[in-house]
Amino acid sequence: MIDVTALGELLIDFAPKSKDESGYPTLAANPGGAPGNFLAALNRYGCSVAMLGKVGDDMFGRLLVNTLKQAGIETRGVIVDPRQFTTLAFVSLDASGNRDFSFARKPGADTCLCAEELDTDLLLNSRVFHFGTLSLTDEPARSATRKAIELAKAHGILVSLDPNLRKPLWPDEDAAKEAIEWSLRQADIVKISDEEIEFMWGLSPEEGAQKLLREYGASLVYATLGPKGCHAATKNARVTVASPTGIHVVDTTGAGDIFGGSAMSRFLKLGKAPEALTEAELCDIVRFACTAASLSTQKHGGISSVPAPEEVEAKLAE
Repeated sequence: MIDVTALGELLIDFAPKSKDESGYPTLAANPGGAPGNFLAALNRYGCSVAMLGKVGDDMFGRLLVNTLKQAGIETRGVIVDPRQFTTLAFVSLDASGNRDFSFARKPGADTCLCAEELDTDLLLNSRVFHFGTLSLTDEPARSATRKAIELAKAHGILVSLDPNLRKPLWPDEDAAKEAIEWSLRQADIVKISDEEIEFMWGLSPEEGAQKLLREYGASLVYATLGPKGCHAATKNARVTVASPTGIHVVDTTGAGDIFGGSAMSRFLKLGKAPEALTEAELCDIVRFACTAASLSTQKHGGISSVPAPEEVEAKLAE
């Protein structure tokens, strides 16, 4: 039995290292894609994981598959397609380490995953299926994602969602809202940012979490607050946890994904239904995840920045 199988984008993040006198950046290539970052954190913290997706049969696609393997992620569900080119993302960072993205994805291999290419054995032998909305931007990946969700729900597998809003990848904001709206109604566990809650409904994180629990059928909601921490809620418990202090932020890429994977790892180890979590258990989950995500911002990249368990525990003990 696999703890978590995720479906979605695998790509290369090109992050700036320096600039020449004309302002052109020197870029470092980092393995990325939100589901891969999410799974890397889960595996680092003791969970078995698998990936469903597609990369190109090119230098970066092969590197990504090898990187996933090195991170302990099962890759037999990743298609290497000689007809497509691996998706690339170009990241710009401001003085606080916050990032903006430009994508080479017209199309990228990740959008070309077909429903018939899904490794359903991996999916149906999982405790949790995880997805994000970037696999809904284009066909055929949209249909593949919908099929995977349908299978998971039909077989009683928990469905986890990170909307992961990236406005440049949608035709317009209405299309993004429609896809996120649909996705939120499929999920048992939702990790959503305060910015995404504002984008969808103009609500506070606390109000957004309650809306998801009451109106969308979610059982567990993590409403992340950027550097401030996270508000988390079930129907029976709610907590707000601050991020640790004393963090020198270099790059926030992947921090939300690492939060999600870290939280999922702690949740699964409890062996409880989301709605059965006590307030103390929910607080412990969120404290660990906030700390892991914060520590990850001290390094560049996503998969490569997941902190070791002992590093997280040492920070928690401070």
